[in-house]
Amino acid sequence: MKKILFIILMVLPVMAATAQNTWEVSENENGKKQNVDSKYLVGAVPVIDDKVVFETNISAPGLSAGQIYSKLLGYMTAMTKEKNQLEQSRIAIKDSIKHEICGSYQEWLVFKSTALVLDRTRMFYNLVAECKDGSANVKMTRIYYLYDEERNPETYKAEEWITDEVGLKKNKDRLSRVSGKFRKKTIDRKDYIFNKIAELLK
Repeated sequence: MKKILFIILMVLPVMAATAQNTWEVSENENGKKQNVDSKYLVGAVPVIDDKVVFETNISAPGLSAGQIYSKLLGYMTAMTKEKNQLEQSRIAIKDSIKHEICGSYQEWLVFKSTALVLDRTRMFYNLVAECKDGSANVKMTRIYYLYDEERNPETYKAEEWITDEVGLKKNKDRLSRVSGKFRKKTIDRKDYIFNKIAELLK
């Protein structure tokens, strides 16, 4: 009986440690481990002229610059009213002649939300759209965060917090323990917005 109890006590910590890290690895159909965070690793956060800039060019065949501008202005304006947005979110620039839009957003980026824990950061960024006949160029820039503002406020710029050098572990094969969650959620948010715009312009 003592031997069985000893084995159980030895196994439980291992099981607990595994449960805490299930987001890092999974098994594919062949039983080999693969990194489920591969989309967030090297190169996932572009740095242009020392600035983090997410950028996409979206094709919109058959639509004029004016039509694309109108669609994106409607979507980006609606974004300012979404549930996760703070009241400071607004359209800062709307130029119907050059067909350019800039939205300035402040929103909650939630890492974990339970009955006992709410882990989130305030995220600031600009969303810039340049519309042409048949296409739109969209950028997410000037990204920074205000974290733990109710207890010990910390401000982080994307350039010093979510790049490959900081947002990944030394071997670049996993996300960093703290800044990695900012990197992951920022990429997820960027993907969501860019995909929504692509769907809008189909």
